[in-house]
Amino acid sequence: MERKRIVSGMRPTGSLHLGHVHGALINWRSLQKDYQCFYFIADWHALTSEYEHPEIIKESTRDIIIDWIAIGLNPEESVFFIQSSIKEHAELHLIFSMITPLPWLERNPTYKEQLSEMAQKNLYTYGFLGYPVLQAADILMYKANGVPVGEDQSPHVELTREIARRFNYFYSNVFPLPETLLTPEAKILGIDRRKMSNSYNNAIFISESKEIVTKKVADMITDPQRARKSDPGRPDFCNVFTFHELYTDKEMLKEIDEGCRKASIGCVDCKKMMASNLNKALEPIREKRSELKANLKIVDNIIDEGNKKARKIAKNTMKEVREVVKI
Repeated sequence: MERKRIVSGMRPTGSLHLGHVHGALINWRSLQKDYQCFYFIADWHALTSEYEHPEIIKESTRDIIIDWIAIGLNPEESVFFIQSSIKEHAELHLIFSMITPLPWLERNPTYKEQLSEMAQKNLYTYGFLGYPVLQAADILMYKANGVPVGEDQSPHVELTREIARRFNYFYSNVFPLPETLLTPEAKILGIDRRKMSNSYNNAIFISESKEIVTKKVADMITDPQRARKSDPGRPDFCNVFTFHELYTDKEMLKEIDEGCRKASIGCVDCKKMMASNLNKALEPIREKRSELKANLKIVDNIIDEGNKKARKIAKNTMKEVREVVKI
């Protein structure tokens, strides 16, 4: 029996950080076993917010593919492609935009959140308002059965389902309704206790050196009520401890928990242990990145092959769409 198909993408707006790893990539890696996976670089989506400085998009595109492979995504099992290389996405987006009611976009709950999060940019554009329609085209082009997303992105999948229903109603039953595959979320914040984000300048990037990672960990905000080493700590409120939960073995984790609560371990020592464990976990990723960086032809071939596979499916989908829309 043919495996079900899933589609997901990532915007190339800078280097990947631990938030991407725990918010998406670990889940993407596990899904490869059970699904036909299509993972794409959403460069047109990136343009909705980076239109004034688009150079970051091209700079990030190949690096993100390198990061995917270094994390363990396998181009032998999944299809990696570049959104803008498959021009059919733009055509399907255009057709969907003709049938998508404007209020559907205006009530999108993440629209206002992102306007607020990126308040330093002018995002009151047609492209930014309409990006969920392009997202629907990305997903439905491959007739995806599911879309792996975090809780905050689930409204986008529901909107994709609504657009698919509306298209099928007007024309023909072309598109399946994709399911939302909620990503198990790890509680991981930036070094300042806000959401880890390139925009906030608070991220730990997987491409960074051991020294830089150690320095960033040393700067992390811990339990805000623990002013001195002699003060008992509260691991449940400490951002460093959430990293320990991800990167420290259970026996040491228990010792750190007890030592923090009894004030026998200070924050400086706690951070040093965490930085050591984090760097140990990142080392094989750094090695794989260096190997790929030294042979970019391999990466470019992976992208070319992925584009060919995606384009073949997209051409077939658009042939079907044009027939039922009668254009």
